Amino acid sequence: MTISSSSYKTLFQLVEQVAGKLKVSSLPQLAQMFRQCYLNTVETTTELLDDETTFVFTGDIPAMWLRDSAAQVRPLVALSSQDSDVRRLVFGLIQRQARYLGIDPYANAFNKEANGNGHQDITVRNPWVWERKYELDSLCYPVQLLADYWQATRDATVFSTEVHQMLTRVVEVMRIEQNHDHDSAYSFERPSEHLTLPSDTLPFKGRGTRTNFTGMVWSGFRPSDDACKFGYLIPANMFAVVILKHIVEFARDIYQDQELIDQAERLGQDIDFGIQTYGLVNHPKYGRIYAYETDGYGNYNLMDDANVPSLLSMPYLGYRPATDPVYQNTRAFVLSSDNPYYYTGTYIHGIGSPHTPAGYVWPISLIIQGLTSTDRSEQDAIVKTLSETTAGTNFMHESINCNDPQKFTREWFAWANTLFGQFIQGWAQQA
Repeated sequence: MTISSSSYKTLFQLVEQVAGKLKVSSLPQLAQMFRQCYLNTVETTTELLDDETTFVFTGDIPAMWLRDSAAQVRPLVALSSQDSDVRRLVFGLIQRQARYLGIDPYANAFNKEANGNGHQDITVRNPWVWERKYELDSLCYPVQLLADYWQATRDATVFSTEVHQMLTRVVEVMRIEQNHDHDSAYSFERPSEHLTLPSDTLPFKGRGTRTNFTGMVWSGFRPSDDACKFGYLIPANMFAVVILKHIVEFARDIYQDQELIDQAERLGQDIDFGIQTYGLVNHPKYGRIYAYETDGYGNYNLMDDANVPSLLSMPYLGYRPATDPVYQNTRAFVLSSDNPYYYTGTYIHGIGSPHTPAGYVWPISLIIQGLTSTDRSEQDAIVKTLSETTAGTNFMHESINCNDPQKFTREWFAWANTLFGQFIQGWAQQA
């Protein structure tokens, strides 16, 4: 999308204000990095459509992920009350997300038009769907974006009939997936000849590993798009607890929908009980910590992934404050070599993902580490690392080789860029 000189005036003023402050910092290259990254979503991945909705693709992939589109735009939402162009962008994205969830709430990514991108996943039949990996966080992100927009603008016109249907559908699917093995018809099995990663399909004829009823909600895939090892993804369930409170508020104050209030309240209580009952582990080194995944039968996956929702992102999601003792224990674990996806190299140390090669750290994980840190020196070190590992591009990438920053995945990854802008904006304002 080409932006005219008259567009996003308040956004551009903010960018120049922050960039001016960064020019006199100890890392002057941050000014240009901030400009490029913070504006990357609105300059390159956003399409304002004639039907007043907004299509936001991820960068080098032309599809719109429910998660990524919300995450790309979320750092800009606060400007919706001051910048009419940002307001139009976010409003339109919320409406398009609601429309997509009405088409298929189990899909994680969609085409701009039916078959409009010339791609249709081998596992799906719906021409609107790019990929049909059921990820619990894909139900959460649109609700969080709606809550952020409402808080920023108090624009009640966003609460359309389609948005009401979206909120109802989110709760309905979560209730079904509380008891996936018995109540759900969902499965995802990619033929072996189409596999790109071993984690690109679910075992047991696409149904996933067995789970015990816990009150939590089952998820087939992680926010990395990798299959869950065990069906209850704890960080995604934490996110669900947060957004269900928003749904209760909207059902009460906007739609006067008592049935939705009752269902969302009960569901949130069930999930939180499940997290606290089945999601905690007594670690011999770190004490009481949250597991990344569990099946409710006593099996746990102790790790963290760079993608959000993650255990590291708990305060960013709003589930627990950064000072919470169990979060601090969990943070110590995930930022250590005891986390199998924590990598330490010559240039970078941080959390990666089984979705990318071993030894590759994700800038998103470093940014989340900074956003959830209460230690200024830790934040300063992260800013320095991020500024020195862009391979001369001044952009964030998906992941970076911890021993050679010239090696990276995904040159164009708008989520990481906009999130970096949010982090640097807050960091600069605290200086």
